[in-house]
Amino acid sequence: MPKGIPYIIGNEAAERFSYYGMKAILMVFMTQYLLMGEGTAINWIHSFGMAVYFLPLAGAFLADAVLGKYRTIIGLSIIYCLGHLVLAIYETQTGLAMGLMLIAVGSGGIKPNVASHLGDQFTSRNSNLLDKAFGFFYLAINIGAFISALLTPWLLEAYGPQVAFGVPGALMLLATWVFWLGRKDFTTVEPVGLEAYLETMFTAATGKILLRLSIIFFLFVSVFWSLFDQTMSTWVLQASRALMDKTVSIGSWSFEVLPSQIQAINAFFIITLTPFFAFVGYPLINKVFKLTALRKIGMGLFITSLAFVVSGWIDMQMEAGHTVHVAWQCLAYLIITTGEVMVSITALEFAYTQAPPAIKSLVMAMFYFSVTLGNAITIVVNLAILQPITVQAISPNKEGTFISIEQGKTLEPGHRIDLPKVGTLYNVKTNDDGNIDTTYFSGTFIAGATNPADNSVELLDIDGQPVQYQTAATHPAQLKDVTMDYNRFLGSQYYFIFVGLLLGVAILFIPVAYWYKGNYYVNEDRE
Repeated sequence: MPKGIPYIIGNEAAERFSYYGMKAILMVFMTQYLLMGEGTAINWIHSFGMAVYFLPLAGAFLADAVLGKYRTIIGLSIIYCLGHLVLAIYETQTGLAMGLMLIAVGSGGIKPNVASHLGDQFTSRNSNLLDKAFGFFYLAINIGAFISALLTPWLLEAYGPQVAFGVPGALMLLATWVFWLGRKDFTTVEPVGLEAYLETMFTAATGKILLRLSIIFFLFVSVFWSLFDQTMSTWVLQASRALMDKTVSIGSWSFEVLPSQIQAINAFFIITLTPFFAFVGYPLINKVFKLTALRKIGMGLFITSLAFVVSGWIDMQMEAGHTVHVAWQCLAYLIITTGEVMVSITALEFAYTQAPPAIKSLVMAMFYFSVTLGNAITIVVNLAILQPITVQAISPNKEGTFISIEQGKTLEPGHRIDLPKVGTLYNVKTNDDGNIDTTYFSGTFIAGATNPADNSVELLDIDGQPVQYQTAATHPAQLKDVTMDYNRFLGSQYYFIFVGLLLGVAILFIPVAYWYKGNYYVNEDRE
């Protein structure tokens, strides 16, 4: 292995700890601390994901044409650290927006360059080790993600947002330092210059490469990401339901996992499944038929759709009032991680080997841009199924809360409703210690019994229990003419929309993979 590889992998482990640790608690932070509705929070998370995976295009340009990969990574890592600092200091929606913007610039900008910088350490003499290096690289990602997904939700629960966001920031600072330590051992590919870069970009050969890869990444791999990235949004919300039993027993020892900690199982499965497929799974399949990179991706697309079948079944059980054990969501994670090994790891290496040296970072950025498109698909689906309705009156009391909606509009029992903060309404609950908990009237609810005669609907909490509120509002106008959003599909139906989408794409991918003709590029030998 080249001497610089340990520094790159160490940097990646710490950087991924910072990123996934921060992202693991975003949904809980937005819905429970900033009191956003589920629909709004989902769109925030996936908009952030779009930015993170769009900006690699700019980072690749800086690295390949202007600064080189090393300088680009160091410079943008500092911006990355500042984003974590803002999140840790400002516990507001404005602070959230500013922090996520800086993290998107830093993380997105370095993303294509770290992976391609790893590939630059190899020549044709040791290119046989390239797949193993990318395997270690992906393993480092998931070791960092596994530890942070367990730790940061606990930090949020025990110490609050400042510590929970501050620790990932400290790890990003560590990642920057580790990468700097390797500066003397790295093989660096200098930028080709703006003029030469543009000349390379606008050749017929480069155009063919980019066109072929854009079909693979943008039309097919992007749909995989539209499902996978929901492990940090809709799957966290699903795990937050009281009807999901999150008690884990190991012998005589039992404990309850936090909803956002369950994501750690994905990283654990990556750590175990990556060597399994490399040394057992793929060799066995190769005995049946030749397993190319595109065939791996195609198989992964089909497998991933099964994970959302499990998620849809879980929601169906909870809609019927049944308690579902967290083991079922772990099964969904096992399936989607299998798909990730076949799609994401394979596509990452495939992107690098399909590009000549001058545009390797650009092609890596194209792979990451597929994640942007995947998050965009999720946002489009969510916006399409959300319907705004005006609340004409809100009638809260200690027995239940009813809303009256505009004439001609209907809600069915089970529909999810997102309400913004309304006046000074607050939730009345007595905690176990006897104190009164006052949570402002905001967030996501479920439509209960409806009365078509006066267009009134009872509000239930996300687990189907009556909502008990009281008001200290001095102006009744605060309790009317509020625009809310409701989800036109029940939870399980939402998941099956994505099952159908990915299955259709997987079927279309079969002839594309069969006819695809690509190239294989690694660096020339260096003395």
